[in-house]
Amino acid sequence: MYASHWGLIQSPFGPGLDPRDFFESAGHDEALARMHFLVDEGRRCGLLLGPSGCGKSLLFEVFAERIRRCGRPLAKLSLIGLDPIGLVAAIADQLRIRVAPGLPPWRIWQSLERRLREYRYQKLETVLLLDDADLAAAEVLTQVARLARHDLSADSRLTLILAGQTERIGRIGRAVLDLAELRIDIPAWGPRDTEAFLSGSLERAGGGGWVFAAEAIHKVHELSGGSPRKIRQLADLALLAGAGGNLEQVDAETVEAAGGQLAAIMV
Repeated sequence: MYASHWGLIQSPFGPGLDPRDFFESAGHDEALARMHFLVDEGRRCGLLLGPSGCGKSLLFEVFAERIRRCGRPLAKLSLIGLDPIGLVAAIADQLRIRVAPGLPPWRIWQSLERRLREYRYQKLETVLLLDDADLAAAEVLTQVARLARHDLSADSRLTLILAGQTERIGRIGRAVLDLAELRIDIPAWGPRDTEAFLSGSLERAGGGGWVFAAEAIHKVHELSGGSPRKIRQLADLALLAGAGGNLEQVDAETVEAAGGQLAAIMV
């Protein structure tokens, strides 16, 4: 809608989880390295934690793409709204296990555990990325703990990584938290991260660093608190407002107005 005004070929801050839009800040780079450590060292369970909008789901998407390129079996899913059977069926489907309609739950579990043993014998690390663990039903988390405990031998090659909001870590449940061997906290972006993200996104969209004035970039960071999601939302709204006002450059006042719009949406 505003692309032509700013000389862009596409929106630089569109929705969705596209690894091509991933900005590898120092904090996100460290988080990816720690997830690789969990898998490469055969650790059973890890936690990826951060506030809402810090980039947990996109980190999972980027990490999943890397795991797939390595040829490792992978299942990545959100735990929101799943029941215990839905959890096991979804993992089985992503691990390419055929589940006949009406198959009893215990048979699905049996097929899944058999497939995990096959991967172990083939010396393939199996990775389960479970997003929104802090919003999962208690009975689903019980099944997650069962999965994590299905084979506690030294040569087991299963790694589970659960993502959730830091302030809701208690909702993940003691049975799962006690299994966690590494906690990965995602920090907020600093001012330089915000500036580099905005300029890089605009460049990929065909624009230049001139679109946001220096004071506007500072205001984006200030209002967002370094949250990647809020930075994207503020920048998107500011570009729209700037185009509507026929501005030659996004200024701090335009970002301030965009912040008011975003606050109204969040109420």
